[in-house]
Amino acid sequence: MRSDVVKKGVPAAPNRSLLYALGYTKEELERPLIGVVSSYNEIVPGHMNLDKIAEAVKAGVRAAGGTPVEFPAIAVCDGIAMGHVGMKYSLVTRDLIADSTEAMAMAHQFDGLVMIPNCDKNVPGLLMAAARVNIPTIFVSGGPMLAGTLNDGRRTCLSHMFEAVGAYYAGKLDEAGVEEYENSACPTCGSCSGMYTANSMNCLTEAIGMALRGNGTIPAVHSARLRLAKHAGMQIMDLVEKGIRPRDIMTPAAFHNAETVDMALGCSTNTMLHLPAIAHECGIALSFDMANEISGKTPNLCHLAPAGDTYMEDLDRAGGVYAVMAELEKAGLLDTGLLTCTGKTVGENLTGVVNRNPELIRSVENPFSKTGGIAVLKGNLAPDGCVVKQSAVASEMMHHTGPARVFDCEDDAIRAIYDGKIVAGDVVVIRYEGPKGGPGMREMLNPTSAIAGMGLDKDVALITDGRFSGATRGASIGHVSPEAASGGPIGLVEEGDLIAIDIPGHTIELQVSPEALAQRRAAWVCPEPRIKTGYLARYAKMVSSADRGAVLE
Repeated sequence: MRSDVVKKGVPAAPNRSLLYALGYTKEELERPLIGVVSSYNEIVPGHMNLDKIAEAVKAGVRAAGGTPVEFPAIAVCDGIAMGHVGMKYSLVTRDLIADSTEAMAMAHQFDGLVMIPNCDKNVPGLLMAAARVNIPTIFVSGGPMLAGTLNDGRRTCLSHMFEAVGAYYAGKLDEAGVEEYENSACPTCGSCSGMYTANSMNCLTEAIGMALRGNGTIPAVHSARLRLAKHAGMQIMDLVEKGIRPRDIMTPAAFHNAETVDMALGCSTNTMLHLPAIAHECGIALSFDMANEISGKTPNLCHLAPAGDTYMEDLDRAGGVYAVMAELEKAGLLDTGLLTCTGKTVGENLTGVVNRNPELIRSVENPFSKTGGIAVLKGNLAPDGCVVKQSAVASEMMHHTGPARVFDCEDDAIRAIYDGKIVAGDVVVIRYEGPKGGPGMREMLNPTSAIAGMGLDKDVALITDGRFSGATRGASIGHVSPEAASGGPIGLVEEGDLIAIDIPGHTIELQVSPEALAQRRAAWVCPEPRIKTGYLARYAKMVSSADRGAVLE
């Protein structure tokens, strides 16, 4: 066993003495040591139940003959961090999580790992660690939140809550109406109830083969989630015995499967940051161009919130991620011969899977759209690409040309939106919010929700070198690369410039002559960094561009 270096023989006697100090018995140390990486904390709603998940995992490990050893991972709640300096600290935690988990796994020589994440950066951070450490690993998440219910019976969720603030500033909702949303939008623990980033990534753990069936969709408050956790604890022992490692599962073909399922589900644009970063740890390069290639072949089969009015609990009842994969399998869009954490292939896992709601999970012959949920646009404004969740864009905004309203930070843009200074037809440009320029590449849920809440989501586009929450809808185009702080053309846009957006054509063009742009570039000076000390300053010096996954170099 890998853990023998700290357990066996006279040279390991000092190590054993410390393990005995923890209360472990000789019998327990004769079994494989399984690290249980729990992201439990008391500030993230999606993580407040992970102590119970961890206990269930440990019960499963013991039942299958292992010795579980729990240690923590951090997590940020993007919703609580939204709209202030805290959001600069969200994406950057992905690397802190990966680094700290690597350190714990290597320092203590575990034989296997069970990762227990739930929210946005926590899932990819632990997947990055799994790929980097490459010892047998399985994932079991905390599960999604149930949808809320308003007084009139309508269902609601966190994206509606943010849009309610925009409606208030537009005079469409009073304070009592806002209070009703805030008391209804998030009724249980769990990752927020739509196909936002956390649920997108949890679903993709199934698609890529690193989690058991139901991991992405079983609600946090259902007892089936505890049973899933016990089964994950049991299954890690099988992976340890067979020596099945993350890089045996997360192959180039597995990432292709994951992006295919991503397009069918209509996942968050943040997957376009996280999948390349995870692949990078596996020694695999994923390009933006691959996304459009897969999207062109993959129909969008689901319209969960914010694209529609259904939620994760509905997807679970319909058959979950496996039911979506079964529809894709029928059309030959998945590689079904790939190994997964079940010890079986994708095809074997899908045997007998039934789509219980063909209206919620459409067939390939009857999709919501013939192309996938995400599109990558390129042009002189974004030579290396930018990303839009096209499944959540109104048909009226698939083609749009309008004057640029330019802001050098999110805070200035949100003030202008709340003050009614943005009007129909505008293209809001928010720059110097990328990985380096932010630093930290803030999510822009506040401005996009304000635009939607004011009823302008079918009239106004928003473009940024920052990124968006999975709860964002509308013509919200992020990850513009190169970013402004790296000399990207988005830094050259001036107030009133016309910007032409063609989402089906995958283009985004600044309608300014090459000569004028050359003059602007010659005069451009990069602003002083906003933050010059601490972790964010170090991060800004090391981080790559968004089109490469914002990985640290």
